[in-house]
Amino acid sequence: MKRKLIAAVSVAGMMVGVAACGDGGDDKAKTDAGGAKEITVWVMDGSAPKAWIDEVNKEFSAKHPGVTVKVEEQKWTGIQEKVTTALSENNPPDVLELGNTQTAGYAVTGGLADLTKDKVKLGADAWQKSMLASAEIDGKLYSAPWYAANRVVIYDKKAYEKAGVTPPKTRDEWIAGLEKLKAADPASQPIYLPGQSWYVLAGFVWDEGGDLAVKDGAKWKGGLGTPQAASAVEFYKKLQSFSTAPKDKDEANPQQSTDIVPKGGVASWIGLGWEAGGAEKALKDAGKEADFGYFPIPGKTADKTSTVFLGGSNLAIAERSKNKELAKEWLALAAGKDQMTKYAAETKGALLPNQAGANFTPAAGSFAEAMGKAGVNGKITPVTAGWANVETEPNPIKEFMTKVLNGEDAAKAGADADKEIANRINK
Repeated sequence: MKRKLIAAVSVAGMMVGVAACGDGGDDKAKTDAGGAKEITVWVMDGSAPKAWIDEVNKEFSAKHPGVTVKVEEQKWTGIQEKVTTALSENNPPDVLELGNTQTAGYAVTGGLADLTKDKVKLGADAWQKSMLASAEIDGKLYSAPWYAANRVVIYDKKAYEKAGVTPPKTRDEWIAGLEKLKAADPASQPIYLPGQSWYVLAGFVWDEGGDLAVKDGAKWKGGLGTPQAASAVEFYKKLQSFSTAPKDKDEANPQQSTDIVPKGGVASWIGLGWEAGGAEKALKDAGKEADFGYFPIPGKTADKTSTVFLGGSNLAIAERSKNKELAKEWLALAAGKDQMTKYAAETKGALLPNQAGANFTPAAGSFAEAMGKAGVNGKITPVTAGWANVETEPNPIKEFMTKVLNGEDAAKAGADADKEIANRINK
């Protein structure tokens, strides 16, 4: 899946794909024309602020005189093929940014170096457990979690004030507030929620104690044909009833932040930081006022916000890197507390750093503040190489949602989806 980094309220995108197998390289350093040692780092366009990456490289160079760090920003177009090819060649980049839900796919096919014995050097004990889950496969470490981000509810302050609604703490309060918004302005949508926003649904499934897929012996099976998933999708259906959004589209089709919200008539919606920033810019460019408030997606009880999907990126080392030891040194700096603290500050809290000790204190009432509160209850999709197959279109989770929203029995729709999930995830 993909994200955009827009100014300080952004989330970097993630790549999809499975790396080709490769033999481990030796630790002979590559050299440039002048004979100096060099390591290459690949990051996605926009995910590493220049001031931060310069600071990491300055610290690294001070510890390793004569070693050059070559940072190459990658574009989205063709990235899957480019990474797959690079990891199978004899001269790959040494360090790579990978999407957290896709890291397993590269690891199981031999494309990434096993970092299990380097946990202490890398400072793994300090990493957020929820983020670390995406970096480990079968008990082995293949990357360092870098950052994550999650969705929150974005609302129009004036619409909420007019309806006498305050940010809710529970699901029941949320629904009651949407009822008030509907009564206060029948022509507007209390919430814009497309039928196929499956990342939102995933949080509700986790809230119920279920999962999108679970391990069943040596295989995986889908988790949508369960009572937990049925309860989750029925709550989603209740929320979606307050929206006129299409039941067979997701949040990107049309793009909610730039194609829907700026037109007006939307009291609230669920989105990421870059979407909030995109909507604000679109409104201002159109000469309209953008006055948003933010709150975590409410939980079933007031003591805990809803579980949310943590999208983000990891930093890994190519198995065929000829500079593994230097690459580990660079990775230890980039993923360590000092540099992650600077990273969080540089992005102004728009991204959650890999460890709590590096958290940035965001402004009161900001998107970052709401995201940080919600991120404590974050999870990711099942960690297995086959998960990438589940997300490809037509996505069976999306189809399940549309069926239920259109009136089909949740258990039946879930059972059908589980067959397709099992077929894909076990490939």
